[in-house]
Amino acid sequence: MSEKSGCADEVIEEYSRKLKVCGHPVRLQLLVLIEKNEDPCVTDLWTCINESQPVVSQHLAVLKENNIVQSDVQGNRRLYSIVDPFIKQIVDAIIQTK
Repeated sequence: MSEKSGCADEVIEEYSRKLKVCGHPVRLQLLVLIEKNEDPCVTDLWTCINESQPVVSQHLAVLKENNIVQSDVQGNRRLYSIVDPFIKQIVDAIIQTK
């Protein structure tokens, strides 16, 4: 445990990694949209932020690879939700300050 932070170094490293992943403006905007909209799909997301579908898909893939979001297939749609509780708290705080 680090004496300076009062928190285990592993915890700090993990939170730091998650913040780096989510710190990109497009990813943070996607996370806010995912949290605010019930079961958004890729089309809903890329049309809301005026980015191309490939760009949005690439950012969503990074969030999935880091276990920040998950996707579920329903019919011909892939729906996204935030699964990381730490990131969900941060996104909720952002939404509340808007």
